[in-house]
Amino acid sequence: MTTETQARQAAGPDFGITPSQTIGPFFAYALTPRAYGGPELATEQVAGEGVEGERIRIEGHVYDGDGAVVIDAMIEIWQADARGRFNTSGNAGFSGFGRAEATAEGGFHFETIRPGAIEGPGGTMQAPHLSVSVFARGILVRLATRIYFEGEPGNAADPVLALVPAERRETLIAKRDENGVYRFDIRLQGEGETAFFAA
Repeated sequence: MTTETQARQAAGPDFGITPSQTIGPFFAYALTPRAYGGPELATEQVAGEGVEGERIRIEGHVYDGDGAVVIDAMIEIWQADARGRFNTSGNAGFSGFGRAEATAEGGFHFETIRPGAIEGPGGTMQAPHLSVSVFARGILVRLATRIYFEGEPGNAADPVLALVPAERRETLIAKRDENGVYRFDIRLQGEGETAFFAA
């Protein structure tokens, strides 16, 4: 028996090359364990009852480049409170952070308060917004974007929104419907693709 044959036998059977696959999603085992009855660290409820500020609901869907819904996305938001302070201020009942798992229809929502304007670099003021992270199958590095609000006067002077080409800024604006709910869809590619920032 040759050394090569002995090495092959010692290594065990050759099952061939593992077929390629896109990464994930692995969220449900720890980050979004609702389907397994596990406790969640963060949910769609960002602000509890009694927290100062205008209560708002944001609803949307995640779409791929073909316009099909993405059913296994995870969306996270981070925001300031109504006075433009982050959770380090000790605002009871306000986490400033939310996590939503897309439904079988690709939908997501958050229950929160409308954030206040925050101070940016060099003392410039940033319009009220939510920072958004998007995770999904095949996305190796999270996608970072923002949600701004329709009709907000501060949008015109926001230094980050100004970085986005004018024709794409609408992809970052949540629009209020007749029920008072803000609509914000995330399009990963294709026509109307959401503007994303370097993470």
